[in-house]
Amino acid sequence: MAVISMKQLLEAGVHFGHQTRRWNPKMAQFIFTERNGIYIIDLQKTVKKVDEAYNYARSVVEGGEAILFVGTKKQAQDAIKEEAERCGMYFVSQRWLGGTLTNFKTIRSRIDRLRKIEQMEQDGSFESLPKKEVLDLQKERERLEKFLGGIRNMHKLPGAVFIVDPRKERIAVAEARKLQIPIIGIVDTNCDPDEIDYVIPGNDDAIRAVKLLAGKIADAVLEAKQGEQLTDTPSADAATATAAPSEAVENSGIELVEEA
Repeated sequence: MAVISMKQLLEAGVHFGHQTRRWNPKMAQFIFTERNGIYIIDLQKTVKKVDEAYNYARSVVEGGEAILFVGTKKQAQDAIKEEAERCGMYFVSQRWLGGTLTNFKTIRSRIDRLRKIEQMEQDGSFESLPKKEVLDLQKERERLEKFLGGIRNMHKLPGAVFIVDPRKERIAVAEARKLQIPIIGIVDTNCDPDEIDYVIPGNDDAIRAVKLLAGKIADAVLEAKQGEQLTDTPSADAATATAAPSEAVENSGIELVEEA
């Protein structure tokens, strides 16, 4: 049985692509139709691709590896952080620092610096320092926590990376590909699917869509870990999942109107 339903995808607006003038021809295989200048993604294929991504993510964690969640655009930041924390994985939800993967040793040194400042604050070292120096250290700690807090406990490279909007996160994509780290990605109609190992065709601009899809990857992690609570979401309805996208839209009562 599919891990996600057509109804869930429709309600979250996963089917809305970009304007027809902003598209990548390589995404044609995942496009169902065009409505009012907006591409409509084929949700039958999205259901299948979510299954593939889910099973792969589960296998990564079952193999003892971690998944790094990445989404720095405003619409993705909260969902990426929340879902990664829910399943106990690492995340980057602010700016991607160049070399996060390819220069991991240096990144780890900055995390060590963060821990050192925190230790100084806890053991009373700040009390013997000038006020200005303390303020500078506190600002440095806040900055390091903002950008590195989600990976502070990541002591080795991840087994896979989950990315929202590969076009936006092109540096992260390039680093993962260079190191041959598999990529799972939410890929909208303006992205290049060839760069992604496990493509999830879907809207990467709607908060609800990102939350839903990121949540499914988190669920896969939790299933692999076993015994942890999955989100309370309905299983996919077989009849709905196999219906043509146009039929599913009609049956759901949801209009094909672009989300604000």
